[in-house]
Amino acid sequence: MAIELEASRLEVLEDEFGKDYMLKLKQFLKEEKQAGKTIYPKSADIFNAFAKTPFNEVKVVILGQDPYHGPNQAHGLSFSVQKGVRVPPSLQNIYKELSTDIPGFKIPDTGDLTEWAEQGVLLLNATLTVRAANAGSHQKKGWEKFTDTVIKTISDKKEGVVFILWGAYAQSKAILIDETKHLIIKSTHPSPPAVSHGGFFGSKPFSKTNAYLEQQGEKPIDWQIH
Repeated sequence: MAIELEASRLEVLEDEFGKDYMLKLKQFLKEEKQAGKTIYPKSADIFNAFAKTPFNEVKVVILGQDPYHGPNQAHGLSFSVQKGVRVPPSLQNIYKELSTDIPGFKIPDTGDLTEWAEQGVLLLNATLTVRAANAGSHQKKGWEKFTDTVIKTISDKKEGVVFILWGAYAQSKAILIDETKHLIIKSTHPSPPAVSHGGFFGSKPFSKTNAYLEQQGEKPIDWQIH
């Protein structure tokens, strides 16, 4: 399985691909494939978040943990699924919050969030691959080091980015972000077990994001999925 990324899409991280941890990660993925394991997302989609949201266009980062591990779901964007696939429970809750947070938002039939990515919303998972039907199976293999570097690089080299951190795992990444230059929005995770404890619904992350972007002189995100 090749790990390739058009240099212009993330040239600030080009050096990472030659580092020892990344070479070990490549080898691990190659061995998984040789052992006949099905890996999600497909190779061409592993870096989809960066292909859809180039570094110089990042305005918002929404951090997830692991890709979906069911067939035809993951396509390299956190919380997003491919067109025609049932909207997962966490995303259903995200849509519910949007419907009360953003006036006129209509809950869409699709869970494909590509339209967000194309407006500057980096939909980043901490781990970029997973073995089919085996959640968390590619954690601690090197991906987290890479995506931590992504987060820190965005924080260091840009200003006025909104980081949306849902749940304890995402919030643990706040130490990588300079809060004097960026906005961090935190709440409970939108997964059904987490939302039952309260804190997600009514947190208004989307309107808060747009208000901040407008303060920075940036165009707000059109959250409506068409």
